Amino acid sequence: MLGDSLHEIFQARAIHDPDRIAVVAGDEAITYGGLRERAEHLALRLRAAGIGPGSFVGLCLEPGPDLVAGMLGILSAGGAYVPIDPAYPATRIEYLLRDSAVTTTVTAGALRDRLPSSAAVELVDAAPQQPDASPAPAVGRSDLAYVIYTSGSTGEPKGVMVEHGNVIRLFEQLAPVVSCDERDVWTMFHSGSFDFSVWEIWGALLHGGRLVVVPAGARRAPARLLTLLREQRVTVLSQTPSAFRQLIAADAAGAAGGFPDLRYVVLGGERLDVAMLRPWIARHGDDRPELINMYGITETTVHVTHRRIRSADLADPGVSPIGVPIADLRIRLCDETGAVVPDGVPGDIEVAGPGVARGYLGRPQLTAERFVTDPEGVRWYRSGDRAVRRADGELVYLGRSDDQLKVSGYRIEPGEVEAVLAAHPAVSGALVTTRDHGDGDVRLVAYVVPAPGAERSGSLAAELTGLAAERLPAHLRPSAVHVVDEVPLTPQGKADHEALWAMTSRAATDSRVPDAAGDTGYPLVVVTAIVEEILGRGGLRADEDLFDARVTSLAFVRIIAAINERFGLSLTGAELDGSATLETLAACVTAGSNEGVRVAV
Repeated sequence: MLGDSLHEIFQARAIHDPDRIAVVAGDEAITYGGLRERAEHLALRLRAAGIGPGSFVGLCLEPGPDLVAGMLGILSAGGAYVPIDPAYPATRIEYLLRDSAVTTTVTAGALRDRLPSSAAVELVDAAPQQPDASPAPAVGRSDLAYVIYTSGSTGEPKGVMVEHGNVIRLFEQLAPVVSCDERDVWTMFHSGSFDFSVWEIWGALLHGGRLVVVPAGARRAPARLLTLLREQRVTVLSQTPSAFRQLIAADAAGAAGGFPDLRYVVLGGERLDVAMLRPWIARHGDDRPELINMYGITETTVHVTHRRIRSADLADPGVSPIGVPIADLRIRLCDETGAVVPDGVPGDIEVAGPGVARGYLGRPQLTAERFVTDPEGVRWYRSGDRAVRRADGELVYLGRSDDQLKVSGYRIEPGEVEAVLAAHPAVSGALVTTRDHGDGDVRLVAYVVPAPGAERSGSLAAELTGLAAERLPAHLRPSAVHVVDEVPLTPQGKADHEALWAMTSRAATDSRVPDAAGDTGYPLVVVTAIVEEILGRGGLRADEDLFDARVTSLAFVRIIAAINERFGLSLTGAELDGSATLETLAACVTAGSNEGVRVAV
């Protein structure tokens, strides 16, 4: 690609074809020329405020044209953007602002209220204004582009510093694998604070293509996403396997029909169970769209390996093939002593090459531990993931070598969640793990031991659930909190996760008492029972948003299917965008039953 910075390459595209649509979000669309103008206005204001090379600028905006313009404006000013999801709790937002030492945050409208008053920030509205011009700074491939925070084992998130060149070479090197140009339409399915969005946003803009922002309702209702893919003529769809599993189920349940425009489905963010692709391949084949599995890490700029998935792979569904490294990267597999293991022997993945990030912001010791230099001067990132290299040179992913967890595409250090729960004065210890409920439905579960003298009551779990909601983003909140007298151990002295689950799976959940009273009467009682059975826990309030309560999209699809089967309806959840609660679900059942017809909600 011609250009030494992300915004420079974008600007060249915008100058060449200013009237081409750049970003679509619902009914709003902005051209490359319009996006460039909006970004330049913001860059001028930021430079006037003292932002330049080496500056970190917060970016707290909902997905849409303003978010993209904010990224471009910050980069054009010479700074690096620090994405902050507006849905994060106030304490998390304050921590990110403090840890990154930002002095300016780009936001707009009501989102100003999401920023804590105690944070030293200057709010810059993203709406275009024209200040006095100032010269643009020179920005090169070695300058920082963004800092994305990942879960930290010490209880605090850590910021990963990624340079312009890290991102630009990602697309240069993957061009033979995912060949794109200005005719392509990319989805933005993921939050700007999740590095999969780097692939989506810059994949569209650097190629001169179109970025379609997937609305929250379509992210939660796969049937709506299928409609969006067809209506927007999407050519590149990026999904975690968990999300794509839901899409496959919705596709199989719908009318026959293909996706003539869809060229690539890029899977990443978590382990791929190849068997889950069987219904999709049976329905659509494996030629178009191409199914590409990519292994990657935030610290190595989104993607590290690539593997085209074919129908023949279904014959060996027990493995998770991640293929070969991107052309400019190297992978070695090492044992616990750091020695490289031979083919066929499992080892820890270490990555070297131009995709390796600069390191962790403000954490030199952790950077030195995870980013190591060998005697030849080659810098390697120690991922903590395990794989085995087959005789044909391809890699098969095996899982984690440490305690890090993967839920819905997010890498989670359980210590970060445990530290929040253990901070409660009535808790002496906490253990956070995952529970696989099948079909890719993996949930975060917490077990806490009360402090000596503290009461073992249901209110403690409720307090801890509230504490997690206050201090942790949604993907780090346990789906259930269980209070136990002690953590059972295996003969090796490790926490016995299966024994913990057995202790609590049949017990009443130590959480909030479900509210089954209301105008919807009997349907609410039945809906509550269905939801609790599928979730394997109770304690949901009738007016509580299911997604705020850490109900996964896959579990929500199952809930809708079970309600349809019980009441003879055809709900899809499409009209529950703003309020997916037990009450609204029961109201939909009541409305459908009163009409005596099969209803699409």
